[in-house]
Amino acid sequence: MKRVWRFSSELQFNGISLSSNPKSIPIAPFSALLKASTTSYGFAREINTLPPNKVTDIIPLFTEKPRPSPTEDLMKRVAILRNELVREASDSDRVWKILDENFVDLIQSHHSDGSAILELLKQLDSWPALALQVFNWRRRSSGTDNPMNDYEYSKGIKAAGRSKNVDLAVQLFREATNKGIKTTSTYNALMGAFMFNGLAERCQSLFCDMKKDANCTPSIATYNILISVFGRLMLVDHMEATLKEINELGLPLNINTYNHLIAGYISAWMWDDMEKVFQMLKSSLVAPDMQTYLLMLRGYALSGNLKKMEETYSLVRDYVNENDIPLIRSMICAYCKSSEADRIKKIEALLKLIPEEEYRPWLNVLLIRLYSEEDWLEKMENAINEAFEHQTPVTTTKIMRCIIDTYYRCNSIEKLEIFLRRAERAGWRICRSLYHCKLVMYASQKRFEEMENVLVEMEGVNLACTKKTLWIMYKAYLSSGQRSVVLKILGQMFKHGYDVPSEAFPS
Repeated sequence: MKRVWRFSSELQFNGISLSSNPKSIPIAPFSALLKASTTSYGFAREINTLPPNKVTDIIPLFTEKPRPSPTEDLMKRVAILRNELVREASDSDRVWKILDENFVDLIQSHHSDGSAILELLKQLDSWPALALQVFNWRRRSSGTDNPMNDYEYSKGIKAAGRSKNVDLAVQLFREATNKGIKTTSTYNALMGAFMFNGLAERCQSLFCDMKKDANCTPSIATYNILISVFGRLMLVDHMEATLKEINELGLPLNINTYNHLIAGYISAWMWDDMEKVFQMLKSSLVAPDMQTYLLMLRGYALSGNLKKMEETYSLVRDYVNENDIPLIRSMICAYCKSSEADRIKKIEALLKLIPEEEYRPWLNVLLIRLYSEEDWLEKMENAINEAFEHQTPVTTTKIMRCIIDTYYRCNSIEKLEIFLRRAERAGWRICRSLYHCKLVMYASQKRFEEMENVLVEMEGVNLACTKKTLWIMYKAYLSSGQRSVVLKILGQMFKHGYDVPSEAFPS
C-alpha cells in the first residue's frame, strides 16, 4: 500500500477542475506533463555548487525581479562582520554595539541600495535568532534617508519564521504592507515561514490572498513553496495540480521545483514517479544540483535500489561523508535489508564514517540483528555491549529471539548465561524463549543440575512452565534413561491437561 493520500475527486492532473464526475476527465501521464513543461519554455541553467541547508533551503524568495548583487569584496567584508557577530551572539548589547560601529558601511557609504545589510542577513541564515537581531537593528536605524525595502522585510520575515516566531513574521508582513512595500517577496517569505512551522493551511490561505492581490503575482518560488507543502503532507494530487497550474501560467521550472517534486514523491514512497522526475530533469536545460543528488540517494536507499544508490553515492561521496551522517545511516539500513554477499563489508566501511557522538539506538539494535543473522558472534556481542553502555534497551521479542538463535547455533551457553543476566538487569525484553534455549543447550550437554536451575530462574521472573517447557524436560531425561524423572514430568503434563507423547505408554 502506497503511503499517499489522494484527493482526485476535485484536482485532476490535466488541470484544476471542479467536476461532479472526476472520472470522466482523462488524466495525462505525469511524464508527459513534465516533458511539456521542459520543451515549451526556455530554461536558464542553474548550477548550485553550494550545498543547501536540508531543512531551511525551501524559500527561494527573490526570483521575481533582480536584487542587488554583492561584489566579492563586499562579501568578504561582510563575512568578517558576521564572524564577529556570531562570536558575540549571546550578548545582545554587544551585538547592537558592533552594528552601530558599522552603521556607515552597512547603511550609508556606497551601499545605500541595501546590498550590504542583505548580504549580512543572507550569511546569517544558519543563525536565525542572530539574523533577527540584525533585522531589528536595521528597523531601528531606518528613516527617510535610508528606508527599508521589501527584500529586507522578506529576510526579517524569514528569520522570524525560522526562529519559530510566527506571530512576529505576520507582524512584519503587515508592517511592510502598511508601508506600501508588500510584494511577491514578502508574500513568499511569510508562506515559507508558515511552511517551516508546519502551518500548511495558513500557507495555502495566504497563497489564495496573494492571487487576489492585483499588485502581486505568484512567482515560481511561490509555487515551489506550495509543492513543498503538499509534498510533505503526501498530498500528491495537490502537488501535481500545482505543477499543472505552473505550466498553464508559462512559468519555467527551476531546480527547486524539481527538487520539491522529487522530495514529495520520496515522502509518498512513489519510487517510479521520483525516477521519472529525475530523468526529466536530466533531459532538460536545468542542471541537477547537490540537493538533487542527495534526495535521489535517499530515495534509492529507502527503496532498496542498491545499484543506483551506489552510483549516486559515488557522485557525492565527499560531501556526504563530511556533512550528511543521516544519509550514511540510510545507506546502512538499505544494506541491512539486502541479501548482498558483501553487505557486511560495505556496512563496516560506512560505520567508520559515523562519529561517536552521532550514536543512534535504533541503528545499534539494527546492527545487533544484522550480526545475529550472519552468526557473527563476536560482532554481535560488541554491538550488544555498546547497547548496554548507552543504556539502550531491546524491547522486541523478535530481536531477542535473533540473539538467542545465534548463541544456540554457535553453541555458546556460557555467553548466553552472561547475556541473560545483563539483559535482566538492563530492563531488556525477557521472553520464555531465552530460558527454553538454555534448557535445550544444557540438555544437549546432559547438564541436568543447571537445567533444573533454569526452572527456578523462570519462577523468579514470573514465567510459568508451559507445554513446550515440559516437552523439553521430557526429551532431555528420556534420552538419558532417567525413567523416574520422566514419569514425574508426565504427571505434570496430565495435571495441566497437556497432550502426552504417544511413545510414553507403548501398547
